[in-house]
Amino acid sequence: MDLHKVILDLYAEKEKLERVIASLEELQRSAGPVPGLPKAASSRGRKFMGSTERKEVSERMKKYWETRRQGQPRA
Repeated sequence: MDLHKVILDLYAEKEKLERVIASLEELQRSAGPVPGLPKAASSRGRKFMGSTERKEVSERMKKYWETRRQGQPRA
């Protein structure tokens, strides 16, 4: 196996790929934004609870702490 030939072939392939990438980027710039594609929803940030959710959590935690208090001897 001639390593020099393999390296030259890889460089030639790299040049072809760079030209194709450049032409695709140019097409993308000239076409502008693609309509109809939904934007990715961001999952970062704080999730806010509604009043019904908050009430459900409150009731659940009250029950939780009541069972915890019943299981422990009082000081």
